[in-house]
Amino acid sequence: MNIIEVKDYQEMSKKAAEFVRDNVRRNPNINLGLATGGTPVGMYKQLIEDHQKNHTSYKNVTTFNLDEYIGLSEYNHNSYRYFMNDNLFDHIDIQMSKTNVPHGNVKDLKKECSDFEHLIKEHGGIDLQILGIGSNGHIGFNEPGTSFESRTHIIDLTHSTREANARFFGNRAEVPAQAITMGISTIMKSKAILLLISGTNKREAFFQLVHGEISETFPASVLRKHSCVTIIVDEAARGNV
Repeated sequence: MNIIEVKDYQEMSKKAAEFVRDNVRRNPNINLGLATGGTPVGMYKQLIEDHQKNHTSYKNVTTFNLDEYIGLSEYNHNSYRYFMNDNLFDHIDIQMSKTNVPHGNVKDLKKECSDFEHLIKEHGGIDLQILGIGSNGHIGFNEPGTSFESRTHIIDLTHSTREANARFFGNRAEVPAQAITMGISTIMKSKAILLLISGTNKREAFFQLVHGEISETFPASVLRKHSCVTIIVDEAARGNV
């Protein structure tokens, strides 16, 4: 793992945006795996600014999002489709038909999982996957105990994950109890991975990632088996590691 140490969230966001921008410029047809939540928001703002100032184009880019809440329509302000449109897609020149987010409000959720998995394979896999990390080590919504061999699937969200995401809702009770998520095996098939870690609340997770055992009880630990992982971590999350 290549670990890039930065001062704070702002610098992390800038470095991450530069990393993504450079990959897009090298490969205009790149397949990007994207993440939601608070961590990548700053990176997305930087990408929008770069697009407006330097005209980096996303016309031929295809994206696949890690996950989506079950039970929310794409028009719900708390859905990850809405999040991506609002925080990135609506502000760059990407073709909406090339942006793929799992549908969380379809009748046949198992089919949606298999269709999404097939779609990724059909496009030749993900070239660069952006990840955050949960305080319990989850990547995507792959909670502790998820098999390293898992593909896109339905997951029950833990109390800690729902608690962490409650800030985006009115309260924790409004956070959906389930989600569709790319599986760990799906993520690990990505050619390259960029992991963003920021804040004191992620310090223990970063320590466990670097020094802990590789175990399904801490899903992110599997990343140590990947041949091309870049981690950008700020001082607050790094601590004395």
